[in-house]
Amino acid sequence: MSTDWQQGNVEVKSGYIHYYRTGQGNESSILLIHGFSDNGLCWTPIARLLERSYDVIMPDMRSHGQSARIHIEVPVDLASDMVDLIQTLQIPRPVIIGHSMGAMIAYQVGTRYSNLAKAIILEDPPWWMPQQSMGIQAENTMKEWARQLPAQTIGEIETANRKDHPDWSDEMVRIMSESKKQFDPTLVDILFNNLNRNRSEWLTTIESINIPLLIITGNPELGGIVTKEVISKIQEINLKVKIITIPDAGHLIHFDKQNKFTEIIMTFLNNQ
Repeated sequence: MSTDWQQGNVEVKSGYIHYYRTGQGNESSILLIHGFSDNGLCWTPIARLLERSYDVIMPDMRSHGQSARIHIEVPVDLASDMVDLIQTLQIPRPVIIGHSMGAMIAYQVGTRYSNLAKAIILEDPPWWMPQQSMGIQAENTMKEWARQLPAQTIGEIETANRKDHPDWSDEMVRIMSESKKQFDPTLVDILFNNLNRNRSEWLTTIESINIPLLIITGNPELGGIVTKEVISKIQEINLKVKIITIPDAGHLIHFDKQNKFTEIIMTFLNNQ
């Protein structure tokens, strides 16, 4: 973490959310919501690029990073957690950017609390057409992978990350690997059930979303989730939604294409 960044905890319903923050709230704000098994600091390279123009807030979601664990007997609403964070920190209409799981949360904030955000940017959200079985298969694979994390050492995780992502910096490998050891997979089913109450939620809500929405997708052949069929359906329902595909990226777009990802975001926001 950069030495001049802040960090702290915000009380939310039945728990707390840990967060990192680059500024003092004197600039326009961007809220970055990480993906499954990551943490807020996984946005570090992007935050460094954005902090020149924005106050960037990077929370750890529940059961991730240093935030409260999910408890089986307590209902969890991850979108509501973000609303509590925004209101407690008094962040005036932030741009909300989410990756994967974080994209689902960002979208829920945008549709349920439309007056709270200035714009929503989704990085490869886990959206599927109703007839696609790929979503369930991918989810089960991810659950099994997550359950095996506690048995691995940080060194083993780093070795795997270096093998899978040879172009990543040593810092990015370390940050990503540390996030896996901070993740609590014991209640992974509850976490996914909370996120996936309606796998096709976007089909019934995207027509009426009334704030600027950008979706950044990768190449499904390289691991991207959003397919051409989903993109076509979004464009059919709502032509106002902007969609940009990075053809040489997979699912981890902001990790693999940091400068391109940030350039797309800045261009979109500058045109609002």
